[in-house]
Amino acid sequence: MVYSLNEKCKVFTLNSNPKLAYEIVNQLGGVMGKSSVAQFSDGETQINIEESVRGCEVYLVQSTSQPGNEHVMELLIMIDALKRASAKTINVVVPYYGYARQDRKARSREPITAKLIANLLEKAGANRIITMDLHAPQIQGFFDIPVDQLLGVPILSNYFQQKGLEDVVVVAPDNGGVVRARKMASFLNAPIAFIDKRRPQPNVAEVMNIVGDIKGKNAIIIDDLIDTAGTITLAANALVEKGAKAVYACCTHPVLSGPAITRIQESAITELVITNTIELPEEKQLEKITTLSVAPLLAEAIHRIHKELPVSSLFE
Repeated sequence: MVYSLNEKCKVFTLNSNPKLAYEIVNQLGGVMGKSSVAQFSDGETQINIEESVRGCEVYLVQSTSQPGNEHVMELLIMIDALKRASAKTINVVVPYYGYARQDRKARSREPITAKLIANLLEKAGANRIITMDLHAPQIQGFFDIPVDQLLGVPILSNYFQQKGLEDVVVVAPDNGGVVRARKMASFLNAPIAFIDKRRPQPNVAEVMNIVGDIKGKNAIIIDDLIDTAGTITLAANALVEKGAKAVYACCTHPVLSGPAITRIQESAITELVITNTIELPEEKQLEKITTLSVAPLLAEAIHRIHKELPVSSLFE
């Protein structure tokens, strides 16, 4: 599709995922806005917008991925700079919304950091949020501005559809992922299974039971994000032990922190399919990891918002 943005529509990027931002701009047929990010000697972030944005509709691309605190501060400072430079609207494209796992008080005296980040973005001056696969969909309600949550399931499903696997079963790695697994299963016209998991403490998972028929089938585990890869690798190994023919895994957000890469490399996973909502460093790229781009989807969302067209078709 050929897009056309008027001269009052500008796209800027910060440091978390510039490759994705440039892909989006290329899709839109535009030019990246000029800005620079520097640091004072004490580590404070300094941002300079190097062109006029007065009266402009601005789209700012920044995932709040590792190092999360630094990228959040860059984003807040840039929003403030755009607001003070008289931008007409500030649309924040956050492919990966960090702190989303802290969406409720699970124990006494815990913060709800996902809400705090929402407050900070709004207070800084954001007019709209465009994001992908929030860890908890109710985070949309933490904002009093429009939030467009795009889905990675269609992109991942399309990849496996083209792969042409037979005897597929879609597996949710925990009870909370059943809805996501059901969406992929409907795309692939496949049955689902799920893993009954106990988590004694954060980032420590223990697989208990597999619910569903997986024997002799190609299992596809789907999750919204993979962090330390403990859950996904335990699930893969358990599926193979219970008779799965092969195990594939996929997710929208490849956080892949700590021992994740080693665990994936040594696991029973045949192929891990991810998207580029988080830029994967070269040292984390393995032969068994396949990366799909979300740039066409985000570019389409920006085009529709810019042209005041419905975005609802992109959620399907």
